[in-house]
Amino acid sequence: MSATGVKIDWDRVECNEKLIRESGESIPPNVVRALERHRVGLKGPVTTPVASGFQSVNVALRKKFDLYANIRPVKTLQNLRTRFSDVKLDMVIFRENTEDLYSGIEHEVVNDVVTSLKVITRRASLRIAKAAFDHTRRFGRKKVTAIHKANIMKLADGLFLRCCREVAAAYPEVSYNEFIVDNAAMQLVARPEQFDVLLMPNLYGDIMSDLAAGLVGGLGVVPGANVGEDCAVFEAVHGSAPDIVGRGVANPTALLMSSALLLYHLEETSAADRLQRAIEAVYQDGSPLTPDVGGTGTTMEFAEAVARKLGRSSDC
Repeated sequence: MSATGVKIDWDRVECNEKLIRESGESIPPNVVRALERHRVGLKGPVTTPVASGFQSVNVALRKKFDLYANIRPVKTLQNLRTRFSDVKLDMVIFRENTEDLYSGIEHEVVNDVVTSLKVITRRASLRIAKAAFDHTRRFGRKKVTAIHKANIMKLADGLFLRCCREVAAAYPEVSYNEFIVDNAAMQLVARPEQFDVLLMPNLYGDIMSDLAAGLVGGLGVVPGANVGEDCAVFEAVHGSAPDIVGRGVANPTALLMSSALLLYHLEETSAADRLQRAIEAVYQDGSPLTPDVGGTGTTMEFAEAVARKLGRSSDC
């Protein structure tokens, strides 16, 4: 980030499993205060216990700061071999971030019988749709595809679809279509190149964004943004990987790409473009890549190579 030339004063705050358990809060107070003050953050992965323990830090942050838009660009990188390497993919997934089944409204009716409420509102559906279409227009993309299951959940997903169609009508230059989610999953594997911008409720977005990441090499090479009206948090969406702590082999690609998204958010467009191109140029060179993508380099060797690309020329 320093090599981009953008001057950023970093306010570093700790957020990990130990501090969360000590504070009794999913988001430790120092993290809340920092985000309330700065309204923008770059976040590393935090371990979340499965089926017990404290609430997901990501979910807590989204609810606390109303970070309603989860944005994940998915793009093919050169020299990163996957089963889909011959297909050049470049899509962006917009996932509504605050409701649906992730509202967490659950109730045990009687012993061993649980209900979980799927919540869809007009307000949330309209604003995620508008975010997707605004992005499509801003970055010169061509098509938005809404993903749903309105053939079964006619009220909930039906409302989501009606809102998407309403917003689409205000963007006549953008092509709009719809896919039922199970067909969309099949199409994403069979013909992923047909997709440009994908728009969907929370649960489908969580699943489909990880599926899309698998097409280009996994979560280690896909960035993430959680954006609200007046706050935004950018993050690598992969796990915390405690098994490789201290070995210097973690892939920083997702975090660096998330940093580029942060720069776009700050309207440092030129620096964001240059950082993204520098990351792609290191992959094009094929070295130094980290072990998870077939290389022998370390985390810092990769980061330093990106910094050198940024320093070599203004257009990488």
